[in-house]
Amino acid sequence: MSGSRVLALGHYQPARVLTNDELAAMVDTSDEWIRTRVGIRTRRVAEPTETVADMAGQAAAKALANSGLTPADIDLVLVATCTAVDRSPNTAARVAAALGLPSPAVMDINVVCAGFTHALATADHAIRAGSATNALVVGVEKFTDVADWTDRTTCVLVGDGAGAAVVTASAEPEIGPVVWGSVPEMGHAVRIEGTPSRFAQEGQSVYRWATTQLPPIARTVCERAGVAPEELAAVVLHQANLRIIEPVARKLGAANAIVASDVTESGNTSAASIPLALSKLVASGRVAPGAPILLFGFGGNLSYAGQVIRCP
Repeated sequence: MSGSRVLALGHYQPARVLTNDELAAMVDTSDEWIRTRVGIRTRRVAEPTETVADMAGQAAAKALANSGLTPADIDLVLVATCTAVDRSPNTAARVAAALGLPSPAVMDINVVCAGFTHALATADHAIRAGSATNALVVGVEKFTDVADWTDRTTCVLVGDGAGAAVVTASAEPEIGPVVWGSVPEMGHAVRIEGTPSRFAQEGQSVYRWATTQLPPIARTVCERAGVAPEELAAVVLHQANLRIIEPVARKLGAANAIVASDVTESGNTSAASIPLALSKLVASGRVAPGAPILLFGFGGNLSYAGQVIRCP
């Protein structure tokens, strides 16, 4: 075998929808203010009893069912999250137990908003190395747990949810080389710190970094995959906000691509945002099987990771 591919996808969102008007009753904001600055209309909020592992398990179960594989076929579970409360058993182990997977390797990965693309690359590398054959890769967050509901610049952003992919060995590689890195000295620009933990960010610093520094890196991702930006069928960036998604996509030069904008209805779900948006996009039938899709995560730690995959 010479590579891996995304075999199937699945996603989960809590039932409760939180609107901009509801937020306006909680903090000094308005529907117009939120739409103008970040493009978000609604977001989902998990129930107090609904855990990160619960949501991850729901998305993973759907991806596994869509793959046609059995629980015994999965030998690696990777969960990207920065909001899991429990340390042990980790979220990946809880997902494995919930799905009845007999003996997989189980790891959580915390690279905040770039977590899923880091985890997907890790699964691809494990399969290429012969250490795994079928992997479950999940991005999940209960981001509303770490929200500061008195800060109108951040609480309007956050949402909860999960997305998952089944990745399997493939004779032809359908997950391209990852391009990843970080700007450690600027890691303070996105923080989830303290007890209890609270999300805070330097919004303008993040915006300038994302819109000026990331487009050339995204083009490098395409070059490494041997795909020109104009050949992309879709672009799925981290769903931070539309004021970042739109200029990054435009500067990339993916003129013919569908640009995912799930942020408008789901909010910023950190590590869950790319697999959540990707799963919805593929389920819509708007992207043909085998078509190239750019995935590009960025955010906390001022980390980034991206790869081109072929649509399952």
